[in-house]
Amino acid sequence: MSDFWQMGGYAIYVWPSYALFLFVLVYWLAAPWLAHRQTLRKLAQQKRRMKSRNPSSGEQHESQA
Repeated sequence: MSDFWQMGGYAIYVWPSYALFLFVLVYWLAAPWLAHRQTLRKLAQQKRRMKSRNPSSGEQHESQA
């Protein structure tokens, strides 16, 4: 079993390569999800800001109808 962990003397190259691969894989999977969450937060914040500036924006006035 120790031969497996030592990788025939190349463990110093193999294990960091595996670690780097896993890091990149996790980043590629997490980055779009995190960006989506950030976009949703920004949109909600923008919506709140617009609503506070013009509270009757969702209603149509009779003079404009």
